[in-house]
Amino acid sequence: MTNEEFITVLDSGSEVVAFSEVHLKMTELSNEAMKITAELNNAYHTPDEIKALMERLTGREFPEGAYMFPPFYTDCGKNLKIGRNVFINSCCQFQDQGGITIGDGTLVGPKTVIATLNHQMEPSKRANLIPKPVAIGKNVWIGANVTILPGVTIGDGAVIAAGAVVNKDVEANTVVGGVPARFIKHIETE
Repeated sequence: MTNEEFITVLDSGSEVVAFSEVHLKMTELSNEAMKITAELNNAYHTPDEIKALMERLTGREFPEGAYMFPPFYTDCGKNLKIGRNVFINSCCQFQDQGGITIGDGTLVGPKTVIATLNHQMEPSKRANLIPKPVAIGKNVWIGANVTILPGVTIGDGAVIAAGAVVNKDVEANTVVGGVPARFIKHIETE
């Protein structure tokens, strides 16, 4: 199975049956990601070196103005799409098999977790995985220690307060916070 075929299956939202060809490809890509992130996280790297490592990890160009403070963790990398001028702070964990898109100008606080997979609830099928993408709009500000759960869409200009657990969509230009995250206020825009 090629990386492209794998991404197509995961992007379809189809259940991944444990020990299937897709699941085995997931394991292969996870091992590759662990190797690259170990290299990224265990020594100092210049911005150009970080860019090169992220390009190896994701298989795509690391966009203009994008930057990160390692350490950074992911268990795939190949289904992560980062926009221009995105900043990812230290100790973030992105589970991107189900697809993560981060829009231009977004700021991601330290220790943010973005999850895109759920396990099957039926105990006999518990090891099966259900992918759901996370889409983060442009100019979003994600505070420290935020967790974003599978299937969530965050609108442009939104602010996610530190420590929030986001389990449902967030409207553009709003502030949410809490566990689970709830609407706090609208943001006045020019």
